[in-house]
Amino acid sequence: MEKLQSALRAFARERNWQQYHSPKNLAMALTVEASELTEIFQWMTDGESRNVDKAGRDHIAEEIGDVMIYLTMIADKFDLNPLSCAKEKMKLNAVKYPAPKE
Repeated sequence: MEKLQSALRAFARERNWQQYHSPKNLAMALTVEASELTEIFQWMTDGESRNVDKAGRDHIAEEIGDVMIYLTMIADKFDLNPLSCAKEKMKLNAVKYPAPKE
């Protein structure tokens, strides 16, 4: 994760894009990319969404990449590791939503 964050910092720096990468702007861009991922599935049936062709999978992969990039960049602004955040959130969810007992 740290290597990805470092590579994204360098990519933005080389293009002088840091000036545009406020947390607000990154969060807005993240929602746009998440919407683009959602758009792929918009008119599919549940079954179709589970069985996409190679072109569909490639498109999904691109949009997931965009979502991951913006999410990682936001986390980096606050010195957070998205994987650690997800692990901690899973712990909170386990308490909030305990598995049913047999």
